[in-house]
Amino acid sequence: MAARAKQQRASRSKQRGDGDKLTTYRAKRDFAKTPEPSGASTRAATTDRPRFVVQRHRARRLHYDLRFEIDGVLVSWAVPKGVTLDPKERHLAVHVEDHPIDYIDFEGVIPEGEYGGGDVIVWDEGTWELHGADDAARAVADGELHAELFGHKLRGRIVLVRTRTDDRGREQWILLHKRDEHAVDGWDPEDHPQSVLSGRTNEEVARDPDREWTRDGARELRAPAVEYEPATEDELAALDALGAKGTWTIQGVDLRLTNLDKVLFPARGEEPAITKRDLIRYYVEIAPVMLPHLADRPLNLHRFPDGVDVRPSGKRGFWQKQVPSHAPSWIRRWHNPDADAGESTDYIVADRVATLAWLANHAAVELHAWTSRIDAIDQPTYALIDIDPGERTTWDDLVTLARLHKTALDHLGVRGYPKTSGRRGLQVWIPIAPGPTYDETRAWVEALSRAIGKVVPDLVSWSWEKEERKGLARLDYTQNVISKTLVAPYSVRPAPGAPVSMPITWDELDDPDLRSDRWTIRTALARVAEQGDLMAPALRDPQRLPSLD
Repeated sequence: MAARAKQQRASRSKQRGDGDKLTTYRAKRDFAKTPEPSGASTRAATTDRPRFVVQRHRARRLHYDLRFEIDGVLVSWAVPKGVTLDPKERHLAVHVEDHPIDYIDFEGVIPEGEYGGGDVIVWDEGTWELHGADDAARAVADGELHAELFGHKLRGRIVLVRTRTDDRGREQWILLHKRDEHAVDGWDPEDHPQSVLSGRTNEEVARDPDREWTRDGARELRAPAVEYEPATEDELAALDALGAKGTWTIQGVDLRLTNLDKVLFPARGEEPAITKRDLIRYYVEIAPVMLPHLADRPLNLHRFPDGVDVRPSGKRGFWQKQVPSHAPSWIRRWHNPDADAGESTDYIVADRVATLAWLANHAAVELHAWTSRIDAIDQPTYALIDIDPGERTTWDDLVTLARLHKTALDHLGVRGYPKTSGRRGLQVWIPIAPGPTYDETRAWVEALSRAIGKVVPDLVSWSWEKEERKGLARLDYTQNVISKTLVAPYSVRPAPGAPVSMPITWDELDDPDLRSDRWTIRTALARVAEQGDLMAPALRDPQRLPSLD
C-alpha cells in the first residue's frame, strides 16, 4: 500500500493545474476545425494508477503516439515504428508537446490542413507504474523513464532514454521493452491494427469521419450542420411591393401579412422609424445565420403588437411562451410533458425561414431560445455569463468586467463567445458538452463571477433587487436555469432604431466605437456579410467545464 501511494504521488500529483503545459498544444490547433479536445477540463481519475494510451496516427507518415498521465497532462512521444513487446528492438521516440487528459480516448479524424491531419485510433490503453524513481516528471526531465505497463496489448517493463536533441530542438529518445515475462520476440505492433476502444482500424475511421465512438462502442452520428436557404431577390421584392396587407409566399409557404406599414420602433437619430415590414424583412434576411442558433430549441417570445413605446407612460410588450391557437400547423412545436398546472405546455421551435417571418408579423420583436435542446431538455448546452450594467456603470467599467472574464476563461482553457446584448450589456456564451445539469452550470458560473467580483468589488453588486444595487453592475449567473434565457444572437431588441444583439470578437472590446446597441436592423446584415457568423464556431465547440476548486 505504501508503494502504491508513493507511485500515485510520483506520477499523478493529483491533477495539478495544467497551466502553461498545454500552451504549445493549443497554439498548434484551431478547435473550431479539429475535433480534438481543447483541454478545457481535466477528467478525474477513475483508477488507482495513472493511465497511458497509445494512438495509431496516420498523418503525413504513420506513427504511434505514446502518452503517459503525469501531473495532470499526457506527456507524449511520437514513435514512428510503434511500441513493441520485442526486447531486441530499439525504436526512436520523439518527445512532443504535452496533451490534455481528455486526449486519452480521442479517436477520429483530424481534418486535412490542420496540425496532425489524419485518422487516429486508440491502439492501446491501460495504467502504468513508475519504477526506479520517485517522481515521474523529474524522471522525464532527467531523461530516463522506467515504466511498467498494464494495457490490453502492451504489458511489462519499458524504458525511455533521451539520447540527443536534433537541429530542430526536438528531443530524441530510444524506446525498448525489457526482457521479462511479457516480452515476445518478433512481436510487431502492425500485426495488431484494431482499436481497443471501438474495434475499428484506421482505415475504417477514415471512411467514416463524421462518426464518433464512445467507450462502450456505441455509435453517435454527429449531426451535420443544416444550411438554411436565404430568401430570393424575387421574394424580397414581392414583400416590398405588397400593400399594407396581403399574402406573401416565402419558400413555398403562404403567409397572411397585416399592418405592414405600422411603425414598431421609434426613430433613432436622423434615421426613419422602423415598420413591421422592415422587421419581417430583417428576420428573413438574417435567417440563414440566425436559425442554427435557434434550431431544436424552444422559444420564449417578447411581443410588441402595439409597437415599442419608450415613454415612461407608454404601453409595454408582453412575454409569450405558449403557442397561440391560431398558429399554422406547419410551425414546429415542442410539448413540455413536465409543465405544471398553469405553465406553458407547447412552445414554438423555429426551423425554417417562414417561421421567423410569421413571428415578425405577430410583432415578436425579441426571440429568446432555451440553452437546452428539445431532445435533452434538462441538459444545457451553454453556460451563460450576463454582464448587466447598473445606472452608474460606464462603458469602460463594462469592458473591464468583460476583459476580466476573458482572462479567467483563458486561464481555465475555456473558450467563451462574446456578444452585445443590443441594449446596454455584454454577454459571454460558453458552449458545453451535454452532461452538467442547470444547477451545476449555474453554480460554475456563479463561482467564476464571484471570483471576478472580488477583483473589482467597487464595480459589482450581488443584491437581487435593482434598487439595492446602488447603480452597480450585476454579474447575473441566475440566467442559467431551465426556461430562463438570454436574447438570441442577431435578435432585435425593443428600443429606438431596432438595435440587434451582435456577436463580436474579443479584440473588438478595444474598439472605441463599440457600444452594446451599435448595430441595428439597418446595419447588422452588412456587418454579417463582412465578418460572417462569429458565433458559428460555438455550435461545434462543446467543452467540459473545469473544476474551479
